[in-house]
Amino acid sequence: MIWTIIGVLLLAWLIGFLFDVGGIIHILLIIALVVLIVKLIRRA
Repeated sequence: MIWTIIGVLLLAWLIGFLFDVGGIIHILLIIALVVLIVKLIRRA
């Protein structure tokens, strides 16, 4: 489930980067990276 959310956020960021939608997409990317880091830390 978490990987699906990360994938969707990264895809949204990529679309936003290509079409320059605005800063909200980049904020979503940061949130996705934080979630990924937390997930990896909890696994270790």
